[in-house]
Amino acid sequence: MTLVAQAPAWEITEYSWSPDSKWIAFARPEEKTMTTIQLYGLDSRTTLEITDGWYSSGEPVFSADGKYLFFVSERTFTPIYGRTEWNHIYTDMACIYFITLTRDTPSLLAPKSDEVRIGGDKKDGEKTGPEKKDADKKTVPVTVKVDPEGIQSRIAVLPIPSANYRDLRSVNDKLYYLRTGRREEKPRLYLFAFDKRKETEVGEVNGFEISADGKKMLVGAEAGYAIIDLPVAKAELKEWLSLGDMRIQLDRRAEWNQIFSECWRQMRDFLFDPHMHGVDWPAIRTKYSALLPFVNTRADLTYVIGEMIGELNIGHAYVGGGDTQKPERIPLGLLGAQLERDPHTGYYRIAKILKGQNWEKAVRSPLTEIGVDAHVGEYIIAVDGKPTNTMTDIYQALVNTAGRQVTLTLNGTPAEAGSHTTVVVPVADEHPLYYYNWVQDNIAKVDKATEGKVGYVHIPDMGAPGLIEFAKYFYPQFAKVGLIVDVRGNGGGNVSPQIIERLRREAVMIDIARNGTKNIDPGGTVMGPKVLIIDEFSASDGDIVAYRFKKSRLGPIVGKRTWGGVVGIRGTLPLLDGGFLNRPEFSRYDLEGKEWIMEGHGVDPDIVVDNDPAKEYSGVDEQLDKAIDLVKEELRKNPVTLPSPPPYPDKSK
Repeated sequence: MTLVAQAPAWEITEYSWSPDSKWIAFARPEEKTMTTIQLYGLDSRTTLEITDGWYSSGEPVFSADGKYLFFVSERTFTPIYGRTEWNHIYTDMACIYFITLTRDTPSLLAPKSDEVRIGGDKKDGEKTGPEKKDADKKTVPVTVKVDPEGIQSRIAVLPIPSANYRDLRSVNDKLYYLRTGRREEKPRLYLFAFDKRKETEVGEVNGFEISADGKKMLVGAEAGYAIIDLPVAKAELKEWLSLGDMRIQLDRRAEWNQIFSECWRQMRDFLFDPHMHGVDWPAIRTKYSALLPFVNTRADLTYVIGEMIGELNIGHAYVGGGDTQKPERIPLGLLGAQLERDPHTGYYRIAKILKGQNWEKAVRSPLTEIGVDAHVGEYIIAVDGKPTNTMTDIYQALVNTAGRQVTLTLNGTPAEAGSHTTVVVPVADEHPLYYYNWVQDNIAKVDKATEGKVGYVHIPDMGAPGLIEFAKYFYPQFAKVGLIVDVRGNGGGNVSPQIIERLRREAVMIDIARNGTKNIDPGGTVMGPKVLIIDEFSASDGDIVAYRFKKSRLGPIVGKRTWGGVVGIRGTLPLLDGGFLNRPEFSRYDLEGKEWIMEGHGVDPDIVVDNDPAKEYSGVDEQLDKAIDLVKEELRKNPVTLPSPPPYPDKSK
């Protein structure tokens, strides 16, 4: 093992000081792939690699006696196979490991002797009873020693399940930690007692801190905070700290000045471009700090900081949150329908009922649920017995009714006579319903125009919701011979590589079973033409997915130039009042190393089509129409057909 002389000026994500403050263990990213554990000696000013780059490792912490180093590492490989396609993922890969810092230090899990000594004489100088207890209480200075030779071979794992681990803390002969995983969605606190070689669950908590003397523990849970004796078994959290009377004298102007300076410093230290896009950053601080004496609310401060970071002319530079006043929002009940007021009687007519998927809470359409007797063309005569023709607006009767039962009086004519009642449960948001109906209408339009040959998928963002929409509509349609992919209004995220990887698949063979149908291999392959639709609201990873589509030559792109903001962010560092600042920290340039790409410009379509707002409002989508024309023309020129099987082999000869 070689020691590398280096000053401690790295990108450190997690660290732990040794008990004698002579060593620091830290997790360090290695070329943006795996995170490794390293030791830095303050006396020797040398760095020692504890783990290699094959497995991601983090959360290092020294044992209380300074003889061991605990850490979390992802080294457990148990694949989970997908249901939508023949593919795999790995989850719950982590476990807790320890390393002996010297060669002669025994393992914490070394085999124990099963021999029992009965009685026996006290050795010379050996203390027993109270005298021994008093001797044990004496504090002995800890000196941490490290033997570099063979240190990576002295790694062992605790006998606990693989999952996700964090917040390791060592006290005497016990290790405390939090665990989550597929089986435990909420974090749970555990302890591992090395004398008993046993793991014990303490309880369901969100976080914990151990006092300096190792005798008390502060735990945080959904119910609040509690201080308990350092647990050695399952703990019951009964006595919660009363924080209702906590008060603080706050100098808001001093706090705002500090937040301003902190935001300026974070941009200086984290912006991907060390030259700050050519902006004189110290001069910018002087320019905008002159406004601080006139800041009177957190909203004022946010505005000033926003203007300051706006000087960098870069996307994803966001500031917000903090100690602001938030008015109470009262949910309005919505019926998932378009209503029209009759000009003669004042009653409201149901002009359209939005389709929904009532088994899914977010896409529930109240008037289509089981047992609800409401139809297009009927009039809403009353809401909970209150006549609608006397209301200024029907929605005044639906204030605060989201998720609650409401009785509607309905009739086929705008009159009370002959009416009937039905009970509905309004929703708080109709946007998911309108989005669902828009997608369904587009699918139907493409299907009809291409005689069922071409599929349509809209991806609203490049995060989990976008992946869900992609999975819901891509896999049921990959038997189509062509595909229109729509990323208009895509809000971004980070999953564009996964989307493009599926769109880029190429067929290599055809599978068939007896009495079965022909299937393309690999599965999930669309063999025919593909078209991408973009617009000026395709943002961030919505930009990038268009760039990947074009770079991979998957097909023509239709629409308008995308947003043009691709310098990425990695979360926020804390501000005093809980606000946030997103710092654009990493960007992209082309494979030739000639230029930075997309930022400030976006991705240009191959065919520019700008929807006319009036036509779009009336239901005409010129961008989608152009995509349909392109995919149909390509299918006309290059029809996609799967060949029939060749003659079956004759092995009788």
